[in-house]
This record gives sequence, C-alpha cells and structure tokens, in this order.
Amino acid sequence: MFSSQSASKFGKLCSHFPKRLNTVASNSFAQSASVEKRPPFPPFTRETAIEKVRLAENAWNSRDPKRVSLAYTPDSWWRNRDSFIQGREAIVELLTNKWKKEKDYKLIKELWAYTDNRISVKFQYEWNDGAGNWFRSHGNEQWEFDENGLMRRREASINDVPIKESERKFLWSDSENNNTRPANYPGLTELGL
Repeated sequence: MFSSQSASKFGKLCSHFPKRLNTVASNSFAQSASVEKRPPFPPFTRETAIEKVRLAENAWNSRDPKRVSLAYTPDSWWRNRDSFIQGREAIVELLTNKWKKEKDYKLIKELWAYTDNRISVKFQYEWNDGAGNWFRSHGNEQWEFDENGLMRRREASINDVPIKESERKFLWSDSENNNTRPANYPGLTELGL
C-alpha cells in the first residue's frame, strides 16, 4: 500500500510522461490506493459466513444491478446458468436483463457450507413472467472471496419450477426495507424448502 508521500513521489515520477499517459498512470495509482473492502472478511466463521449470505440476499432483493455488482471484484468471474461472464459491467448487464424478465422477484438464501474464503449457499426465489405465470427457482451457488471481502468467483446452477400463485411462500411486502426479507420472516429450512 502506498503512503501519501509515495503518492507524491509517484506523481513527480510521472510528470515527464505525455499528459494522456500521466492521467492513465495517476488513475491506476488512485484505484490501487483506494482498495474496496466489503466486510465481513475471510477467513470466515459460521457467524460471518451467515452474515455474508444475508447481506448478499438483501442486495439481490433490492433488484438494483449496480448495487449488487459492487460486492464483486472488478474482474469477477461468473457462471450463471448457461452464461459465462466476467467483470462488473457484464454483471450489471446480466442482472438488468434478468430483472426485466423476472417480475416480483423475491429471494431467500441459506448457508450450506463454508471454508476460509469460500461459501456455498442454497437458494430459492419466486417470480412471475408478467403474464400471470409464477415460478420458484431452486439453486446452489459457490462463492470465492478475495482478502477484502469482495467475491471474485460465483458459480450458480439454477432450475425453474412452475408454481401456482396460491403456492407462493415468499410474501413479504415490496415496500418494506427495499424488498428485503424481514428479520423475523422464516428462511428456507423453516418454510420446509
């Protein structure tokens, strides 16, 4: 990590570069000097792994692709169903398209297993296609984190099962806390899923 004194020396060193290169060098330095951090950090305990899972659930339930993307490294690698993508811009694009298709999206994630810097979750979410057809999507994810708590790898396998609207179980209000599941709302195990 560079100190402010090192930053000053770096700036002086770059002063002889053409203006365009100097700007690129300074921007690169600024990015490395301000490292993003997303607690809790690895190595995970059971408690911090559960916290990380709930934070991810809350972000995804916001249906805000930009907000979700910030939990991942800038070059994060994903496998989502049959899509293979890399980087935050691709994540935002994938999620934007996802939530255009999946209306009234509500998600519950649950810790399955964890190690030092990896977490495995099972999840289910309910959504409709805008034409009155409801689905419950069942899936598993494997996550790998860097030392700053950002996810650098996500692999997700997901299957969609048609359900009747009367079979829905994720019924909290969209207006409550940005669509976040209330703290006292049951999880997957408590719902028998």
